[in-house]
Amino acid sequence: MSIIYQEAEQSFILHSKSSSYILRITKNKYLEHVYYGPKIEQPNVNMMCKSSFRVSFSANPDEDASFSLDTRPGEYPAYGNTDLRSPAYQIQLENGSRITDLSYDSYEIIKGKPKLPGLPSLSADEKEASTLKITLIDSLIQLKVILSYTVFENEDVITRSVEFINEGNTKLKILRALSMSVDFDHYDYDLLTLNGSWGRERHMVRRPLVQGSQSIESRRGASGHSENPFMALLGKNTRENHGEAYGFSLVYSGNFLALAEVDQYATTRIQLGINPFDFSWILTPGETFVTPEVVMVYSNQGIGEMSRTYHRIYRNNLMRSKFKDKERPILINNWEATYFNFNEDKIKEIAKQASELGIELMVLDDGWFGKRDSDNCSLGDWYVDKKKLPNGLKGLSDAINSYGMKFGLWFEPEMVSPDSDLYRAHPDWCIHVPDRHRSTARTQLILDYSREDVRNAVVDMLTKVLESANISYVKWDMNRNMTEIGSALLDENRQQETAHRYILGVYEVMDTITQRFPDILFESCSGGGGRFDPGILYFMPQTWTSDDTDGVERLKIQYGTSIVYPVSSMTAHVSAVPNHQTGRITPIEFRHSVAMAGNFGYELDITKMDEEEKKYIKEQVDLYKSIRRIVQFGDLYRLMSPFEGNHSSFLYVTEDKKEAVLFLYRVMNVPNAPLYRIPLDGLEPSYQYQIDDGDLVVRGDQLMNYGLNEPDELKWGDFKGKVIRLKALV
Repeated sequence: MSIIYQEAEQSFILHSKSSSYILRITKNKYLEHVYYGPKIEQPNVNMMCKSSFRVSFSANPDEDASFSLDTRPGEYPAYGNTDLRSPAYQIQLENGSRITDLSYDSYEIIKGKPKLPGLPSLSADEKEASTLKITLIDSLIQLKVILSYTVFENEDVITRSVEFINEGNTKLKILRALSMSVDFDHYDYDLLTLNGSWGRERHMVRRPLVQGSQSIESRRGASGHSENPFMALLGKNTRENHGEAYGFSLVYSGNFLALAEVDQYATTRIQLGINPFDFSWILTPGETFVTPEVVMVYSNQGIGEMSRTYHRIYRNNLMRSKFKDKERPILINNWEATYFNFNEDKIKEIAKQASELGIELMVLDDGWFGKRDSDNCSLGDWYVDKKKLPNGLKGLSDAINSYGMKFGLWFEPEMVSPDSDLYRAHPDWCIHVPDRHRSTARTQLILDYSREDVRNAVVDMLTKVLESANISYVKWDMNRNMTEIGSALLDENRQQETAHRYILGVYEVMDTITQRFPDILFESCSGGGGRFDPGILYFMPQTWTSDDTDGVERLKIQYGTSIVYPVSSMTAHVSAVPNHQTGRITPIEFRHSVAMAGNFGYELDITKMDEEEKKYIKEQVDLYKSIRRIVQFGDLYRLMSPFEGNHSSFLYVTEDKKEAVLFLYRVMNVPNAPLYRIPLDGLEPSYQYQIDDGDLVVRGDQLMNYGLNEPDELKWGDFKGKVIRLKALV
């Protein structure tokens, strides 16, 4: 059994593949956290519970002077009833008070995993997982809170979410509703987060915990470029392939808070969920509020195994697209080739020449609709610009299909331009505050997806376009964050619900469109990687990793992204030089080797290349097709980090360990540099591996313990990359 209730100790023991999570009921009322870590098959829970008496100013919730919630490890701590650390939730009553007092009521263990209404979440059948539901009740106000824990038996994964139910006869206002809280009994950890900005998304940041609060968050209305809804606790000696790692990933695409608080007694509280900043939610009698899901992963084999666990669980149990297990097509996108300056003949010529090189999908980016000759108009006017495309999308798609290619299209359906027919007809359809200036970004405003009429109109517009031609792929963009947050249809007491209702509306529209068009491969984009999160991956199995296509920058972006997200979710393109984001000039061989480490494609004008360059591209396309399955769905081992030196390396290994692909990179040349070797990982020690179809054959144990010597191709010049194939001779 993965979930056990021990009556004598009033404890719940949750066993995943190699970890245990333990909590218990204290004083027949309070829910206390006991343990999270390596698996303990038959724990003596009472022995694991420490005395909590401290000489302090801590208050006592009952007559026991030795008992205070402020000195005990909590499981879902409240505000105001003697735990003075960060609360997991806070409720305001109609009389203005903000105190609740939850007591343990009951529990239920069920097979499988229920869906979260209106929210993306992991799925699991009765053979994969079991779910524990613990009910807590505040009898004074008839508030029921249900804590849900789903345990995956064959992975080190536990998911958590919370349900608030108003069973009373007065309104309640939720001020804070985090999805999880876990207390650790020390703070000898490093905190790992993924930070950055536009063009520098998801860079790894590792720092020691110190007393006080350390947090990352978004207040932008989206998960954001600057901080990703993920954090991990790492043992001080934890590295890629050894040590303990605790990962916490939020399946949500809006404002979030991830908090690590170290208190006066050197204990650590980890919390994650919807950001309480500018958030509240009125819960009327009979209504329910459900928090997004947190996916907790434990690893005792380093950061690498934590990542591979996230990759498997997100591919297998989060993504629902039919494409989640299918090889992704090699595409060419016209954006950096033409920007807004294109016509039908230009797109057809790019597609025709690309098809001759083996490229499989032509994507028409921004500028095909309304009067869209720049980024200052026409968002929301989703009808074809006949000046550019006189034969419409159908005529263009038919032509591209005739070259043996599929056709894809760009949308930005959450936005509206002030200079658009849609805005002139419905100026109240955007997020705004009455009588206040409506700030624009990229000359656009955000449609108010909290409104049903707006959502229905967008679904109708998108449906008409997607039914008008043979469209196989959609790039769904979103290019600004929220300001002047308000909704015209919400009353004055519910304005702080706008940002969350917006995300729920986005999920509803994405759900409708992706279900209505299951044969379309949807790719998310948000100014590149500004909304790269598990919530979006539920609907769209891949995301444009960053607008920055510079190979040097992409090494860090793709490395950091892989900490949580599967390689099959990361798109990576070869672009022209000088690079359009950095101005850097790098060899095309380097750009290819970097882009091949993800879902591969091109972002350039192939018609301007000479025959020698095209011949090279065809060779690279053929190479990627031969390794595509391994790269997109193999187990990833990060061998050298671009955050730690001049070299970086990735290794992708098939599940049966019979094939692998090694990527090696060196950024800058160093004169008279030391020689080095690259130990590999994840291979079968007893297999003999053939290197690049050549004469060199090496056993797996030597490749992992000694490694490969630095290839000659990396020893001269800047910006070098090499792809090496390994095949087991079995």
